[in-house]
Amino acid sequence: MELNVTTLEGKTAGSVQLSDGIFGLEPRKDLIQRCVNWQLAKRQAGTHKAKGRAEIWRTGKKMFKQKGTGNARHGSARVPQFRGGGRAFGPIVRSHAHDLPKKVRALALRHALSAKAKDGGLIVIDSAELKDAKTKALMGHFSGLGLSNALIVDGAQVHAGFATAARNIPNIDVLPIQGINVYDILRRQKLVLTKAAVDALEARFK
Repeated sequence: MELNVTTLEGKTAGSVQLSDGIFGLEPRKDLIQRCVNWQLAKRQAGTHKAKGRAEIWRTGKKMFKQKGTGNARHGSARVPQFRGGGRAFGPIVRSHAHDLPKKVRALALRHALSAKAKDGGLIVIDSAELKDAKTKALMGHFSGLGLSNALIVDGAQVHAGFATAARNIPNIDVLPIQGINVYDILRRQKLVLTKAAVDALEARFK
């Protein structure tokens, strides 16, 4: 598929031929969902913790005699039945990460890129560079391009001035090509790729 290339100023800068194997697939929601679930589970902190009966600081003395009171046969105040006792089967500190094959992750990324291209949410610019790191100037460029909620992916190195200017703009994310991922693509309305990013993707999925 062929897509027009624009500059940050909104001028035409030719066109680029995009690979159908990366941007022309019929999106599969099941693959994309598996990859998003994998990403979110992997980044979950897992620092939740509740104390069990063995971790409660409380007397272990039997609170009343075994027989004759009419109460149940309790032997410890640390058990979950009592207020202040330990939690039964409570959360523990653990990792929520699970495995997802590398080929499935790569395929999900291609389907996410294809979904953006199919919905008309893909924009290709010639480069993401600014002479002066001014947020106001960059917001003017974004306004001209109609970008209010976007992920911008550059080549291996993000231009320092561009990254600094974009850092304080809400709903705008800037990533190098190594950081491109399914979740960040889906959470923004527009995906903006530089020509360097397109070349890197073509080389990656060759």
